[in-house]
Amino acid sequence: MLIDGPLLLIGCGKMGGALLQGWLDRGLPGSSVTVVDPSARASYMGVYRDQGVITLETLDEVDEGFSPALVMFAVKPQMIDSAIGDYRRFVRPETVFLSVVAGKKISFFEEKLGKDAAVIRTMPNTPAAVSRGMTVLYGNPNTDKNQQAACGELMAAVGEIAWLDQEDHIDAVTGVSGSGPAYIFFMAECLAQAGIDAGLPEELARKLADTTVSGAGELMRQSKESPSQLRINVTSPNGTTQAALEVLMAEDGLQPLLSKAVAAATKRSRELS
Repeated sequence: MLIDGPLLLIGCGKMGGALLQGWLDRGLPGSSVTVVDPSARASYMGVYRDQGVITLETLDEVDEGFSPALVMFAVKPQMIDSAIGDYRRFVRPETVFLSVVAGKKISFFEEKLGKDAAVIRTMPNTPAAVSRGMTVLYGNPNTDKNQQAACGELMAAVGEIAWLDQEDHIDAVTGVSGSGPAYIFFMAECLAQAGIDAGLPEELARKLADTTVSGAGELMRQSKESPSQLRINVTSPNGTTQAALEVLMAEDGLQPLLSKAVAAATKRSRELS
């Protein structure tokens, strides 16, 4: 992998753990990674220790001379406020700070770490847990092309990536892909309930809905055709699918509802930032 030097991972929960495993699966030597997490000595962390990863409970356990090439913050927003200043000791041109902390802008890290810190902010989503995530990245002017490439490769270990030209686009990204998996899960719930309302047994309705949603997503991922064309492909003229789509594609149908939902999530993201 492109990272040249030790990597310090702060937080090894669901997202941090998914990323770490993705890096190890891609050939990153475990011995090059140091994890700082309150649960560092828990038995479930043994899978990482067995691969050479150093796991520590606090930053105080990190050697004074330790000089990471990259520091990644993968903790909840409320956990970083009081501790972020402790990482100022690692600020140097060769070190990039990579954040997956929701709602924390580049300016937050520059204020706490110093204006010279090289910082890249990301917005991943939960499918990263199965290496099907979508992550957008934005870096401040202190980051160089090599640091950007290394951070992009690290996030690509759990899915697709895209770079932003403007940091404020992250709020809209949050509304689409960050919160988006919840919309899809709710769609599966609603589709199952519709089947139940149509007279299907509950267990069968839920299986049909869950498999249809996940299968359609995989078909879309593998297909070279657009979602619009895939929709057309399964819509016979005057058939059952067309009858359903006339409801979903009406002026008060699914599109305006989703637009309102994404706008609400985007607005809330701005408020939280």
